[in-house]
Amino acid sequence: MYFIGIDLGTSAVKLLLMDEQGQIKNTVSRSYPLEFPRPGWSQQAPEDWWEATCAGIRALLEGVDASRVRAIGAGGQMHGLVALDEQGRVIRPAILWNDGRTQAQVEYLNGEIGRETLLARTANIAFAGFTAPKLLWMRENEPERFARIAMVMLPKDYINYRLTGVHATDYSDASGTLLLDVEHKRWSEPMLALCGLSAQQMPRLLESSAKVGTLLPDVAAALGLPEDVLVCAGAGDNAAAAVGCGVVGEGKCNISLGTSGTVFISSARFCPGGALHSFAHADGGWHLLACILSAASCNQWWMDGILRTSDYDGEQQRIAQEKLGRNDVYYLPYLMGERSPHNNPAARSAFIGMRMDSTREDMTLAVLEGVAFAIRECVEAGGVPIASSTICGGGARSPLWRKILSSVLNIPLTLPVTEQGPSFGGAMLAAVAAGVYPDVAACSRALVRMAQTVEPNAALARLYDARYQAWRALYPALKPVFPAL
Repeated sequence: MYFIGIDLGTSAVKLLLMDEQGQIKNTVSRSYPLEFPRPGWSQQAPEDWWEATCAGIRALLEGVDASRVRAIGAGGQMHGLVALDEQGRVIRPAILWNDGRTQAQVEYLNGEIGRETLLARTANIAFAGFTAPKLLWMRENEPERFARIAMVMLPKDYINYRLTGVHATDYSDASGTLLLDVEHKRWSEPMLALCGLSAQQMPRLLESSAKVGTLLPDVAAALGLPEDVLVCAGAGDNAAAAVGCGVVGEGKCNISLGTSGTVFISSARFCPGGALHSFAHADGGWHLLACILSAASCNQWWMDGILRTSDYDGEQQRIAQEKLGRNDVYYLPYLMGERSPHNNPAARSAFIGMRMDSTREDMTLAVLEGVAFAIRECVEAGGVPIASSTICGGGARSPLWRKILSSVLNIPLTLPVTEQGPSFGGAMLAAVAAGVYPDVAACSRALVRMAQTVEPNAALARLYDARYQAWRALYPALKPVFPAL
């Protein structure tokens, strides 16, 4: 019996094929373009997601007995606004999680509507990446398009819709819309009314491992799959990654170094948000989440765009170990503005502290350290003590980055055997939907295995603590300058 896991990311869709024992049989990735039509704007064409996903599934199944595929589960980039008309057609390019165009709408929500009101209705305050501010922006700036909205969907839910013809979402992904009453797991009627919507324009709410439907006949034929393949609701990428890393139940933590960087703390009990997001979890519980908008994407920008090299390992190997904790160059990772904990779309990235003797290696190290410092700032803002954490995402493959982050946070970091967090988590949710496992916790206990743990270095932790105190003074100093930039 096989299960397909989908990770609908920002730059590519990653897919894996898993058996019921959790063995990965194949992995595939297909990229698609990302549009930046104006500074701070970020959007994509949902049709590109669909075409890449279909091509990826066909490639995934090459040489495989497709009749053994039982179910599909997806984890996907959160918050993106996918607006459909009455015929199910996409009205405009999807406005993504890292889009900063909604600053005025966020100020209106947090200011005039009020943070306390938002917390009471949704357990969260407004951030630029959330879906509700995007809807307000669309209503104000594209009223004709807004008037055509028949259904509001999230990115991975659009893929599920194309697979099954069913409009549905899960609680973890819906939590990031600012339209969900997270505590009671239902759409917030006051928030829908505020955005000019009705409940009929929202997808059905399900637990992550619940069945959405089976494949449409023409889709099944095009993909070479049986029509009775189940599609489960899936989860937001962070919740799916947490499942794939075994972070289910009470008090566990996962840190992701993907395009964005996240700190994910699971909880069996509802906890209201504020500095951290309060979302439902794919295991049926809840979680607290902090998100920096640029993490591994900072390193990619520095390597690909500035140094123009693909030798990531080689660049890091040239960094002398004795330079760790003693770097005079600092980096602010705000390439797309910042969410946690500053909630400031106007924030900008910066290198600070260069001298005539500063080197290429100093700059590369500063990027890795700056992201690690931003992760620590999120942990401190949340006020929830973390004794240890799993770690996933592309950046987690770097031994140097793991060493730096472990000492900056002064906690052990454990790398799972299976690195493909969201897609592995999606496949696990599919296995639960198919009845192979009774629940997400049991599936996690059976399938998630750990590869290695990096322990913090006490001396290095002390050095980084001093450097972190200097780094965290930089944002307040530069904050008044950012709007003019």
